[in-house]
Parts: sequence; structure tokens; C-alpha cells
Amino acid sequence: MARIMADRRRNPDLDREIDDSLKRAFDKLASEPVPDRFTALLDRLRASGPVPRDAASSDGGAGDE
Repeated sequence: MARIMADRRRNPDLDREIDDSLKRAFDKLASEPVPDRFTALLDRLRASGPVPRDAASSDGGAGDE
């Protein structure tokens, strides 16, 4: 399959159309308001105060070793 894809010539017009479509989709998504549940969660996190550095970097031993 990769070999078939590599043999095809790039179509700059199609590439531009795909790029433009993706940009429109992401711009639309980025312009939507943040859902209330996320705003409420952020407010609760801010109200709980800063997290101590050692607590923020500790994950209970899972992963970093």
C-alpha cells in the first residue's frame, strides 16, 4: 500500500483544497465557546489553590521509571 501511495504524483490543487478544508474545520472548532462543564471544572481547580511541585510531578510511581 505504501508503495502505491509513493508512486502517485502529488496534486497541488488537491493538497491546497485539503489544507483549506482542514483549516476551516479547525477554525470553526476553535471559535466555539468552551462548554460550561469545562469552565466549571477549571473554576474548581483554580479555587483549590496551587498544587505543590512534588505532588504535581508524582504519579504514584507509574510510568517514569
